[in-house]
Amino acid sequence: MRKTIGERKGRPVPSAILFDRDGTLVADVPYNTDPDLVVPMPGALQTLGRLRALGIACGVVTNQSGVGLGLIAEHELRAVNARIEKILGPFDTWQVCPHAPEDRCECRKPKPGLVHAACRDLEVQPEDVVVIGDIGKDMEAARRAGARGILVPTPVTLRPEILAAPAVAGDLASAVMLALGPELAHGARPVHGIPSVGSAA
Repeated sequence: MRKTIGERKGRPVPSAILFDRDGTLVADVPYNTDPDLVVPMPGALQTLGRLRALGIACGVVTNQSGVGLGLIAEHELRAVNARIEKILGPFDTWQVCPHAPEDRCECRKPKPGLVHAACRDLEVQPEDVVVIGDIGKDMEAARRAGARGILVPTPVTLRPEILAAPAVAGDLASAVMLALGPELAHGARPVHGIPSVGSAA
């Protein structure tokens, strides 16, 4: 089983951080089937580089209902995800819900299935995991799974979702600071001269 890398002020350092895909790691292109449209969110590469330098597992938990709705072919989804990995580097786990909302599956966020599956894959406990996403469904999936949630709002995030979030950060770098603590976030070996992260919102 993967272990945490230490303790900080009584709170264990997370064994893994799970990211929503669209609107969190990459710009949200609804039902994207074109790898050329993949654009990383500001700071995504640097943030992931810091986590990897610390030996913290990074995973993706994403709803992709376009597959179940017949708007995205499975090979198109794989191609887009492969492009994301080419730009942002490899992830330790990918957990994708391909079902349409009416399928009533157990994996579609806000249900906790994707988070639980990622934890099983990484051999970590949900309480040792942080989920970072841009909407309330991400936070609810984290809560139901027993993981910590950090919201990074975008223009599509509803104000009630922001008010209800357990923690809110202005960007991915700030979310990592909240997850790790500033001493650990700043202490990670810089990646290609990237400056240290900023403060949380």
